[in-house]
Order: sequence, then structure tokens, then C-alpha cells
Amino acid sequence: MPKIQSNGINLYYEIHGEGQPLLFIHGLGSSSRDWELQTEEFSRSYRVIVFDLRGHGRSDKPRGPYSIPMFAADTVGLLEGLGVESPHVVGLSLGGMIAFQMGVDAPDAFKSLTIVNSGPEMVVRTFKERISVWQRLAVTRLLGMRKIGEVLSKRMFIKPEQEEIRRTFVERWAENDPRAYLDSTRAIIGWNVSDRVGSIKCPMLVVAADEDYTPVSVKEAYVARIPGARLAVIPDSRHATPVERPREFNQVLREFLESLS
Repeated sequence: MPKIQSNGINLYYEIHGEGQPLLFIHGLGSSSRDWELQTEEFSRSYRVIVFDLRGHGRSDKPRGPYSIPMFAADTVGLLEGLGVESPHVVGLSLGGMIAFQMGVDAPDAFKSLTIVNSGPEMVVRTFKERISVWQRLAVTRLLGMRKIGEVLSKRMFIKPEQEEIRRTFVERWAENDPRAYLDSTRAIIGWNVSDRVGSIKCPMLVVAADEDYTPVSVKEAYVARIPGARLAVIPDSRHATPVERPREFNQVLREFLESLS
């Protein structure tokens, strides 16, 4: 298994294909495996790089606390270790937050950023939101990863014909280390770079599922504050758009990348 040391830990990674570098960053509780439908498609014309974040998959799982800047530093260290410069970066959910952090920290370092079902902040503002966060952490401790995966799979993949996707999701989710998952969840809470997004200079595509956890209007609001950013809405889709609607997602991403060549 190829691993590279970054920011004091070992990260698992894979490289497929040749061409301009294209980095995919997965979401919370996920891994590089969940980009398999994109790896197959884009490795025909790009140098696709997928990896497991700290606390996930086959990468190291040191004790926390974790943070979004830490995840971003890990990712930058991976790219530097591989000798990759000016990559296209695609991030889903937590991966999108990491991409935002990288973009505001180094506005000129990336060819493009694609943010999928994510945003530049995760600030808990109301009592209801505080209760929701507490419930997520408590349920994880009480029920375990497999049960959480079963609950999430039914919310994310609701159609009868998605049974195989649900089954795969649950099996992969059950492999998560509970402590590392909780550390990763805590890293999200309170993170905010929304006041810095206007500094991002590279082209940006924001992909929003029409039935994501947060409404499209939230994405529209922050896209309006980023010079030149584009918004693409994927209909009949929930949070895991690249898995649920791979054909539509891949087409939108490919058209964006090709518009920059």
C-alpha cells in the first residue's frame, strides 16, 4: 500500500493516469474508495490522486484533536511530497471544507477548486443546532459505527434500486475507527473561513445537490461572494452526489475542467 509521510503522519494514497493533476478529497467517515467512479472516468485524461485523510481509511489515526487547518496541512504535505504543483482540487463535504481552507491559505496555488455539497463554515449559532451536534456525538458513542451507517444510508440513498449502494455504504462506514471519527467530527464544529472566501483567485465550481442537507440558497449566497465562481445544481440528488449521480456529476466536472484548458 503506497503511503507518504505528511505533517508527521503516514497518508495512504493512489495515483491513476497521466496529465494535469486532479486531486479528490473525500468526506467525513469516507475514504478514497468512494471516488472510484470518478477515478475510472478521469484517469483517462488526468493524473488522478486520491488519498485517505488522517483518521480515515488506510491512513494513520493519531489521537486528536483534529482541525480543518490540520487536514489542509496534511493535504498540502501530500502534494508537496508527491511533487505535485497547481492541481485541480475536488472536495466533497468535509473535503470541500478542506479545499476551502487550502484556497484561502494559498489563493494562487491551485488550478481550480470544485466544492461539492459543502461550504466555508460550520458555525453552531442556535440552541437547536447545539442540540443537533450533541446528539450526533452522543449517538456515535452509544450506537457504534455500523448502526450510524445504517441510519445515514437510508437518509442518503432513499430509492429502492439503491439497495446495493446502501449495503456498500454501511459496510464501509462500519470500518471507521470510532475515536478518529469523533475527532474528525469535532474538527468541523465552529470552523469558519467565510470572511476570507473573496480572496480565492483560482476558478471555482460549486456543485450542489437539490436535496442536500443544506439548501441550494446557502450555496448561492456564498458563490455570489467569490469572484468568478460558478454554481451547478444536480437534480434528484442528495449529499453523496458523486456516488448517487456519477454520470451527471462527472459531466459537470469534466465540462468545468475542460473550460479551463
